[in-house]
Amino acid sequence: MPTRHDIRNVAIVAHVDHGKTTIVDAMLKQAGAFAAHQQLDDRMMDSNDLEREKGITILAKNTAVKYHPKDGGAPITINIIDTPGHADFGGEVERGLSMVDAVVLLVDASEGPLPQTRFVLRKALQARMPVILCINKTDRPDSRIDEVVNETYDLFLDLDADEDQIEFPIVYACGRDGIASLTKPEDGTVPQDSDSLEPFFSTILEHVPAPSYEEGAPLQAHVTNLDADNFLGRIALLRVEQGELRKGQTVAWIKRDGTISNVRITELMMTEALTRKPAEVAGPGDICAVAGIPDIMIGETLADPENPIALPLITVDQPAISMVIGTNTSPLVGRGGTGKGADAKSAVKDRKVTARQVKDRLDRELVGNVSLRVLDTERPDAWEVQGRGELALAILVEQMRREGFELTIGKPQVVTKEVDGKIHEPVERLTVDVPEEHMGAVTQLMGVRKGRMDNMSNHGSGWVRMEFVVPSRGLIGFRTEFLTNTRGTGIAHSIHEGHEPWFGPLQTRNNGSLVADRAGAVTAFAMTNLQERGVLFVDPGTEVYEGMIVGENSRSDDMDVNITKEKKLTNMRSSSADSFEAIVPPRKLSLEQSLEFCRDDECVEVTPEAVRIRKVVLDQKERGRSASRAKNG
Repeated sequence: MPTRHDIRNVAIVAHVDHGKTTIVDAMLKQAGAFAAHQQLDDRMMDSNDLEREKGITILAKNTAVKYHPKDGGAPITINIIDTPGHADFGGEVERGLSMVDAVVLLVDASEGPLPQTRFVLRKALQARMPVILCINKTDRPDSRIDEVVNETYDLFLDLDADEDQIEFPIVYACGRDGIASLTKPEDGTVPQDSDSLEPFFSTILEHVPAPSYEEGAPLQAHVTNLDADNFLGRIALLRVEQGELRKGQTVAWIKRDGTISNVRITELMMTEALTRKPAEVAGPGDICAVAGIPDIMIGETLADPENPIALPLITVDQPAISMVIGTNTSPLVGRGGTGKGADAKSAVKDRKVTARQVKDRLDRELVGNVSLRVLDTERPDAWEVQGRGELALAILVEQMRREGFELTIGKPQVVTKEVDGKIHEPVERLTVDVPEEHMGAVTQLMGVRKGRMDNMSNHGSGWVRMEFVVPSRGLIGFRTEFLTNTRGTGIAHSIHEGHEPWFGPLQTRNNGSLVADRAGAVTAFAMTNLQERGVLFVDPGTEVYEGMIVGENSRSDDMDVNITKEKKLTNMRSSSADSFEAIVPPRKLSLEQSLEFCRDDECVEVTPEAVRIRKVVLDQKERGRSASRAKNG
């Protein structure tokens, strides 16, 4: 079978924050992708605003570097797919792996393999891909290179890797400095026998198989990603499997439902570094972008019109978490962050508040996000959105909020399924790294959430690693409490482990809510009197409405409070007049924390300026009646 030796396709996979995007930056710089005068940012591949803010990769992206071998041979194009390290964005990982012939597994020299390392490696091994192991961050003072390599071997054995896959080459690197070596450095040092990534490049050329193809085979190209351009419209990213794709060519477009129609390729582009450049032809193994097909979807095939043969559709794991997303139904809808209509009119011109706009946006998200599902509910203005995890859904809501949408978000729920007549719920494998003194607190926290300990190891450095199997329900709202109990020192990562029989009721939040009993503006006087009742979430002057949650009660039941109460003004002055008490600064909850805080009868109101928590039923009397009906059966 003929092969193309001028091209290699490789994906870089790793756990969150093990340095994938940083090492791709170094590869781009050393391959001469940029001119000397160009101003370069750190983490150039994280082009999305949210990715830069959160410091994580959310979308799988591809780049290409032209590598010039040291022996003076012809330049070789290395297509690199930078994948997310978070299991919530697993659909992106699966899509990225469908474009490549091998993977580079990046592992932190101190932290070793973590749950997401297991997740991305399992996907690569299932696809029968060769693996190159890269031990990154060897210069960390707490690095333990030998142990991490052994742990990685154990992980390969655990995932039933075959003999060829276990015989992987190992590269030691410091991605931040752009240095790699094939000889193991001392713990805590940068490799000494190299000053560039040359050994890393040569390992990729040697161990990543060149794309093979059949001579004279009809065209087959797989749509693996979508993008948009203001001038060209929808752009499809393809990997050409067989044949050639040319600009202006008429091809058969095989849709997901099996129907075939002929379309013309109006524009063909190839990636060079971080830009797409026009091209005339793309051959087998090339990753290219085409325009001219407005409704094309991920997983579809472009083929020869005379002999159309479809490629298999991309399949992804089932969703585990769902939440209801609907239009904003609060009294402050369309009134800006302050709630005062006149002041906020300029800010709310482009406000999107109708059911049609929300549904159109969710449908648009389905086009590029293969791991998301949108289902209808009983209400015409709300939809159930299912995804891999809480973070993936929170990112979608955050993006919609920045685009001007106003939404009501229900409490995240797990997606159950029926097996042999019994309800099964998703479970997660949680890996926790904590200092030894917080071990008891974490064990207690997991006990309440029905988690069972599977493994525990102590590296002798004062830190303990514990592995739990815990229902996904138990991890909703876990992170905030975990960080509080470990004084911000603990590190926790989880990954979907399958389904197990329903674990029974879980009570994770012990405190009730402080609920505003009337509309108005928050006063400092009322806050002073209420702050001993619990923790407040609002500042003085904030507009509130009946049923809005303004704080967390120190007891387990909800309490209706008047947070708009003003100080009575009289013409009598007391000796202690105007002695102001200090107001404790309110606790500001982010979108993720607000979703974690919710109980079943509560939801989150999201607008471009504000995130508010409220009761589903705003009317105080109606809530009381429904509570007594539930109590009396």
